[in-house]
Amino acid sequence: MFKYYNMNQLVLPLDLEIKLQENDIAFHIHHLVESIPDEAFQPFLRNTGCPAYHPRMMLKMILCAYSQSVFSGRKMEALLKDSIRMMWLAQGYEPSYRTINRF
Repeated sequence: MFKYYNMNQLVLPLDLEIKLQENDIAFHIHHLVESIPDEAFQPFLRNTGCPAYHPRMMLKMILCAYSQSVFSGRKMEALLKDSIRMMWLAQGYEPSYRTINRF
């Protein structure tokens, strides 16, 4: 006998935080970046063009990728689609590898 498996069933989005362990590196990265004062991110502020991704989010993503020995922008972009901790840190955003590299 197999466990029930149905790909046609409606799946509601979950809060990805519950999928992570209590001592996951993502929580430590989140708290570290959140402890940085807002003034440190003021040079990134631009009032023209398309709104940018928040520098806190970008920094969290990059630090998380570095902690997993991922240094390529393209591989970071792939992690945003595959890794639960990266999805949680980015809160569902998926910046392109070009955006990651420019940051």
